[in-house]
Amino acid sequence: MMMKIKTGIEGLDIMLGGGIPQGHTVAVIGSFGTGKTTFAMQYIWEGIKNGEKCIFISLEEDEKSIIESAKNFDWDFSSYMDKQLLLVKLDPEDAQSSINRIEAELPQIIREFGATRIAVDSVSLITMMLKEDEEKRRAVFLLSKSIKDSGATAIFTAEVDPKNPFMSREGIVEYVVDGVILLSFKEEANKLNLVLRVVKMRRTKHSREVKPYEITERGIKVLSESTVF
Repeated sequence: MMMKIKTGIEGLDIMLGGGIPQGHTVAVIGSFGTGKTTFAMQYIWEGIKNGEKCIFISLEEDEKSIIESAKNFDWDFSSYMDKQLLLVKLDPEDAQSSINRIEAELPQIIREFGATRIAVDSVSLITMMLKEDEEKRRAVFLLSKSIKDSGATAIFTAEVDPKNPFMSREGIVEYVVDGVILLSFKEEANKLNLVLRVVKMRRTKHSREVKPYEITERGIKVLSESTVF
């Protein structure tokens, strides 16, 4: 029986039949304001609570900023630094250097730290800095392979394509990963509501319903009993 890894997001684990299959890489795709970084941090916090070793790889925020952001939800990252949590900052402006680190250093970092959960926020910043499609595909593939070879279960956040709200900006990451979760807005009665759907999740049954979710002071909560019309 396949082991499931709980995301720690209320309602989502129900939709996933218990969680993400162990060893999977999952893309969380959405536009700004949909809670992608919050999703990634919440996933890592769940691992910390369970005594797991976790790595948060950021291309957006530095260590201090990540710790402060987590603190807004009462997730005390600072108390677990270097014991259960490792924060790795990659420079999106130097894409080639970041790719070299992914290829040369990341597998060793994961292995030596013994991480079972990894979050990458966000892969879009790597691909946006590369010019050729082949370079972009290779960068995402290397990142995914480095993590999959380690056996860790990972979340990759990615920006949505402004012209197509159902795919990532580069249209690459969803073909490399095992699962895709799409975060988006739905306008109803002059109000923007947040909705989530599990687009794909290999080798496991999952809900295909579109569900509303909220970003609360305790993180993301999926209203799995509600229906979006």
